[in-house]
Amino acid sequence: MTRDTDVHGTAGADDDQRPNARAEDVLPDGGSEERSSSNHSHGRTPREEAVDDVALDPWGSSAVSDYRKLFKQFGIEEFDALLPEVPDPHYLMRRGVIFGHRDYRPVLDAMRNDEPFAALSGFMPTGDPHIGHKLVFDELIWHQERGGDAYGLIADLEAHSARGLSWDEIDEHARDYLLSLLALGFDPEEGELYRQSANREVQDLAFELGAEANFSELQSIYGFDGETDVSHMQSVVTQMADILYPQLEEPKPTVIPVGPDQDPHVRLARDLAARTRYFGVTQAYASFEADPGERVLLARAHDALEDRENDGTVRCVDAAEWLEGTDVDDPTDALPSALEKLHAAGKEPLRPRTRFLDRNATDEAFEALIEAVEGEKRVYEAHIDSFELSREEAESLAREVEIDHGGYGFLAPSSIYHRFMTGLTGGKMSSSIPASHISLLDEPETGYEKVNSATTAGRETAELQRELGGEADECPVYELYAYLLAGDDDEFAKEVYDECVGGERLCGDCKEQAARLMEEFLAEHQEKREEAEGLLEELDFELDSRR
Repeated sequence: MTRDTDVHGTAGADDDQRPNARAEDVLPDGGSEERSSSNHSHGRTPREEAVDDVALDPWGSSAVSDYRKLFKQFGIEEFDALLPEVPDPHYLMRRGVIFGHRDYRPVLDAMRNDEPFAALSGFMPTGDPHIGHKLVFDELIWHQERGGDAYGLIADLEAHSARGLSWDEIDEHARDYLLSLLALGFDPEEGELYRQSANREVQDLAFELGAEANFSELQSIYGFDGETDVSHMQSVVTQMADILYPQLEEPKPTVIPVGPDQDPHVRLARDLAARTRYFGVTQAYASFEADPGERVLLARAHDALEDRENDGTVRCVDAAEWLEGTDVDDPTDALPSALEKLHAAGKEPLRPRTRFLDRNATDEAFEALIEAVEGEKRVYEAHIDSFELSREEAESLAREVEIDHGGYGFLAPSSIYHRFMTGLTGGKMSSSIPASHISLLDEPETGYEKVNSATTAGRETAELQRELGGEADECPVYELYAYLLAGDDDEFAKEVYDECVGGERLCGDCKEQAARLMEEFLAEHQEKREEAEGLLEELDFELDSRR
């Protein structure tokens, strides 16, 4: 959930004729190799081939060479499919920099319907904020401008436990992060800024969430072992509390904008949100429990037999006979267990219903839910079956009863994922390598010099560049245009791209233009940071740690 100061990418070559920034599959119109079947081609050449499984490490140096693998391996969904539904999408969305999401549709629905939603991201203050962090700042501010409750946090407990920074160092870096966030447009009156160590509500929630997780789980997710200190493990549950914190007063769709290396945090937070719930809601067909694969088979059998029975009643044994005599598609190998359950149920009717499962409910809450479920229902020791409520209606009712009886009622948090920026010298962008990144604290002249000295991905000579065109998709300098320097102007970003690949734009001129634009951006940003100084002093924010 938090962004480290190292933003990872892929190396480019160091050549005076090369444009300095790898586009990492980003095109002006949002095209990417994942979407090569669409009209976003622009003469791109496929370069991402099958690689080993991706390892996502929130504190490591995981660099994703093939973003497509994340869709299959981790269940991240392509953002491109949602883009037409996004009201006035940010240019990072339009250009494919934001490439994936996890369950973002509830946030979009709330946004379009003027309903409550939230956005939260955290920043681990281990160095200067740089242009890689600006991606997250921009995403947070964009959601705030569209009516979301925005939360920005300083992950000081994580910085101290996972990176060993002193509290004085943390305080200095935290101030710099906050000034840049405010300078870029975060409205503290309409949002909330806090540091982990000073937020008692977050720490109390972390304590409760810690009861739902164990060491073997953290070991499996993060690779923790006997050498991992307890404070580091504690910082993980604190981040889980951060992610769910916007829902403490009211459950609402919440999005966490992050790089894909932070996905393990998002997945664990979604699991913990479910584990704290009083009730689970599923579809069911009989009194016995069925897993998702079994439910698919039960639904097929019921639908196939429903019209055959004179009284409309489908029996479990009839469904078993139908499944045994039909060549059904069974990708999850659920047929044997489904047949066993159906035969055991015998003459029991097979009938669709919505099921409320008792997970953590108090006796009072369970009794209240029984009373609240109207219409035909069946009550069992650990679940309630409703034959009239839709799943959506049941989810809403279960959450309402839970909240009325002291539960959290958390919705599973959503996430959006942006691509890593490439370092100006090739490889990853890292705060520990000053030449690899543009710090948001850099003097304008320094930013100009860094861009002009950056590695590029152009041809070996100007003649070859004019003849073959440049390789904008491999270029760190074009990446600067697409991610930052072109701003909201898609036509300008496309013009730079087309001129490069068409051979009209040479790398020296391209770098000079980018360097000037970077100089202008930094000059404006430094001015706005100075203006934000007074605002920061007025905020109820503990700039100096009490530790």
